[in-house]
Amino acid sequence: MSWATAFALRQYTIACLWIVPLLGIALGSLLAEAAVALDGAVRVPAEWRYSPSTASSVLSSIVGAMVALLGFVVTIGILVVQQATGTLSPRYMRLWYRDRLQKAVLATFTGTFSFAFSLLRSIETDFVPDLGVTLAGAAVAVSLVLLLMYLNRFIHNLRPVAIAALVARAGRRVIHQGALLAASGALDRADAPRAPEGPVTRVPSAAGGALQGFAPERLAALAERYDCLVVLAHPVGDFVPPGVTLFEVHGSTPPPARELTGLVALGVERTIEQDPAFGLRVLVDIAIRALSPAVNDPTTAVQVLNHIEAFLHTLGRLELSGRYTLRDARGVPRLRVPGRSWEDFLQLAVTEIREYGAGSLQVCRRLRALFDGLLAAGLPERHLAAVRTELRLLDASVEARYPDPARRAAALTPDRQGIGGGAGTRA
Repeated sequence: MSWATAFALRQYTIACLWIVPLLGIALGSLLAEAAVALDGAVRVPAEWRYSPSTASSVLSSIVGAMVALLGFVVTIGILVVQQATGTLSPRYMRLWYRDRLQKAVLATFTGTFSFAFSLLRSIETDFVPDLGVTLAGAAVAVSLVLLLMYLNRFIHNLRPVAIAALVARAGRRVIHQGALLAASGALDRADAPRAPEGPVTRVPSAAGGALQGFAPERLAALAERYDCLVVLAHPVGDFVPPGVTLFEVHGSTPPPARELTGLVALGVERTIEQDPAFGLRVLVDIAIRALSPAVNDPTTAVQVLNHIEAFLHTLGRLELSGRYTLRDARGVPRLRVPGRSWEDFLQLAVTEIREYGAGSLQVCRRLRALFDGLLAAGLPERHLAAVRTELRLLDASVEARYPDPARRAAALTPDRQGIGGGAGTRA
């Protein structure tokens, strides 16, 4: 199995909603068999004993209740889909599918259903699985507690700002895991050994799709084995059409194309595993949806900008570059991949919000406070130049949108709450 196939299977397993509940069904059946066997070996207290008719009624009720609760959870899931696609961002669904509590609830319900149904088949006129019936009741209690926890999370996370916080945490987690390859290697140095010379072999993409991830260490090891330099032609997140160059191999003995493409995962859409910009994309989507005339909720956009600012502060302290090089033990470049610079992330974070929110005093004031905060955060000077550029673009948008001097002055005032946080001083 290639790395790309394993990556795709892992993505499918993480996002799949039926695998864990299926395991719950299997585990419930096995536990029911164990409970029946244990019932004959363990003396059950008198208060835990049931008549055959009572046990059948209890277990039948549990089976029906679990089916009804499963339908209820599915209904909640449909509501989440409608909320996400209507007022948030369809891209958020890639993260919602991974909710562990939701899978735990589904697995508990299916497991309790399977457990009760298996016990129901074992009831006879002269035998009742008393221990199993009691455990089935306890499983119902656990299921109800999990359902209440799920409802609590569903109600609280239905708000756009709560979802923005979840997405921001997921994006920062990817950054801290080193997905940007900032620590994997350095840019070309003048004193480093040069890359192997030779013809350039272009390896095309066979099926095409969004570049979801790649295996940097394996690609570098493969290039070292064939004494060549492998250049990935597209950054993570790009859509690569079929037949377009995916790799450029510098060297006289290029690796087999199948081995190279097997170390790059292409899929239907972007994922967040190696693409923190995808998390930023979801945040921006939520903000500009809130700024739509059909929604007209600039306060939500301001709240999302809080998380975008935290995202930018985290990125601003990294050594970002438009290109990263991975070297072997001798310092010879073996893998070169495109990356995203600070300017790329900053433009993604603020451009659309500035364009769609220029007519909102709240958004203009919050954006200015965001830029002022970045300028005062002690970021490297090369990052501050990009912030000043965005600040000038914001000034130009405000000048064009607010011809009245008083309103223009209000829009140019930095305010971390949009409106009501206290008038700040213009930087």
